[in-house]
Amino acid sequence: MVYDWFNRQSEAAPTPPPADADASAQEPQQDAAASADDDPLEWARQAYARLKAQKEQANATPAAPQSDSPAEPETKPEPEPEPAPAPAPAEPEPTPVAGLSLLEQAAAQRQERQQQLEQEPQVAQQPVAEQPVAAASVEVDREQDEPSLGAFDDTFTWSAEVLAAQGREAEQVTLEEIDWLGRLRQGLEKTRQGFVSGLLENLGDDPLTPEVLDDLESLLLRADAGVKATDQVLDALRKRMNEQVVDPSEGIRFLKEQLRDLLEAPIKSSGVDLLAPQRGQLNVWLMVGVNGVGKTTTLGKLANLAVRSGYSAMIAAADTFRAAAVQQVQVWGDRSDVPVVANPSDNADPAAVVFDAIGAARSKGTDLVLVDTAGRLQTKHNLMEELNKIRRVVDRLAPDATVESLLVLDASQGQNGLKQAMAFARAAGLTGVVITKLDGTARGGVALAVASEAGLPIRFIGAGEGIRDLRPFNSFEFVEALLASR
Repeated sequence: MVYDWFNRQSEAAPTPPPADADASAQEPQQDAAASADDDPLEWARQAYARLKAQKEQANATPAAPQSDSPAEPETKPEPEPEPAPAPAPAEPEPTPVAGLSLLEQAAAQRQERQQQLEQEPQVAQQPVAEQPVAAASVEVDREQDEPSLGAFDDTFTWSAEVLAAQGREAEQVTLEEIDWLGRLRQGLEKTRQGFVSGLLENLGDDPLTPEVLDDLESLLLRADAGVKATDQVLDALRKRMNEQVVDPSEGIRFLKEQLRDLLEAPIKSSGVDLLAPQRGQLNVWLMVGVNGVGKTTTLGKLANLAVRSGYSAMIAAADTFRAAAVQQVQVWGDRSDVPVVANPSDNADPAAVVFDAIGAARSKGTDLVLVDTAGRLQTKHNLMEELNKIRRVVDRLAPDATVESLLVLDASQGQNGLKQAMAFARAAGLTGVVITKLDGTARGGVALAVASEAGLPIRFIGAGEGIRDLRPFNSFEFVEALLASR
């Protein structure tokens, strides 16, 4: 079953119960579901038991082909070439030439050994030795790329509560979502430590006061939420305080609502709730940004995300100015089995690479083309014009394609990243933002600044270094992870 992360749904629906099942057999299940809605912990237990059963079943199915693997007959011939070292009696031969120098002895031994190897069936031995190593490395990569079901702990229950709060049923919970929410919560740990700990200390058990709001203002600004977002949140809280007494729990709930509204405003104005490749037509996503923000890494993770979600993808290595950029893109393409279109010559024309990639994608019916562009400062006019040239090539070759221009921002850059977003939005026609490296900074509030001041929708966020640590942005999950109290 393929889980489409772009649309947050599984392509294969769960198998329905048998048609001849008794109605009496279905009633206990309905009662159990109803009790789970009343008890979040019981709801989480049901979801965990279901995921555990699925995992055990998935682990049991591949066990059968392993028992009759054809590797056994191949390993038996391995000992046959081993007796070939029987001519090892040649080793004592260096003793008669003890009068030679060490270098001459070593040269004579190498020559003798080379002659022996030429006579032995070495060609049959090398592939046998290399194949298990390559297969083992591939298996390790696949195991690391697969989500794992941990213990029924606080992280799982919190993730289940977040999904339940969005209206999900226990039968609809997937291991992919549970795994990602745990990663997101862990990735925002540094921002949460500086923000939530100070917020809870200031709130205490008493109703909100003007002094508490002043402290909240300092916390938001330190998290790089930006002046506009901070003022908007505080104005809404002051208005609520003037209308009624606000206790700490109500204040946190209202704060979450305000933060979600800030993040959702640009997304709603764009008319696209979730950015996903449109099936049946070509989609071209341009990745832009300054040097060092992680464009190529983000592009590789997006390619993996597309493949996991059931889309066909292709990478255009249009960053032709940075040393080893094409090789880096090729590595990411190999990890996800995504073809890479590149020009091996130095300082090749990026627009020419995009031209070739679009032609190849149209001929193969590829869903998504990811374009890796060169890093550039927003103040460099010539490089910004290069983006416009690439865009003109795309519009000319694929006028019916859906084109997205995504700015990759490093969360640790804070307000400097906000300036980049506003400059790129004017010069490159941005349609969205990807925020990376949230796990390495306490400035996760920059997402609020990007949404409120730059007015750009956040489409994806990265909260780790792994290939699965980048997912579509969900404002509800982001705010819950940002303000998680435990």
